[in-house]
Amino acid sequence: MSYNNDPSPFNSVPIAVWLLFFIMFVIECIFSLGEFGLIGGPGAIGWRLIGITDFGFSGRAFDFMVENGRLLPKQMLRFVTYPFVFDNFTSMLFAGAILLAIGKMVGDLIGGWAVVFCFFFSGICGAVTFGLVTDQAWMVGAYPCVYGLIGAYTFLLWQQLVTTGGQQAQAFTLIGFLMGIQLVFGIFFQIGYLWVAELSGFIAGFGLIAFVVPGGIRRLLSALRRS
Repeated sequence: MSYNNDPSPFNSVPIAVWLLFFIMFVIECIFSLGEFGLIGGPGAIGWRLIGITDFGFSGRAFDFMVENGRLLPKQMLRFVTYPFVFDNFTSMLFAGAILLAIGKMVGDLIGGWAVVFCFFFSGICGAVTFGLVTDQAWMVGAYPCVYGLIGAYTFLLWQQLVTTGGQQAQAFTLIGFLMGIQLVFGIFFQIGYLWVAELSGFIAGFGLIAFVVPGGIRRLLSALRRS
């Protein structure tokens, strides 16, 4: 396994990853321009709220499906649409930056369309966990998905360190740093339980790549036995 040492994290980003970013960016631009009154007239101010209620992940709808044993197509669609709706432009830019940087690094190793699959798989796992664990009504934003890509990259980096005899704990530095930031913000601000979905997304991405990469499960089980 070889890692691309290109100093620019955004150089040669796979087309599939750019496509995900483009969809997020365009939707957010429409919402933001509407809020500033630049397009759509007075009614455009409410476009973001409409987007959240129509396409965000609904915890209440999820609870209804679980309690009644029913899969409602419109509500199931929310599992793959909520990552493209954000609370604000800044949140979208930060998630988009992570998507491009980590998506490029993971895409170099497993391919761009595999990154897209990991993106949605992690997002779905994050939403399911969020719905089961919390009682919050809504969740939006691509953070569970990009945390899944971080999980995928963490596994790939960890596998390389195992092979080369490097310090394996270094592979988990990024997720440790991000979770630490979440803890600090959680102490001083009311940030809700999005971290539940993000952590679940990370685990999903990590586990998914373990199944995909040759010898991944064997190395993972071996590490767990030694711990």
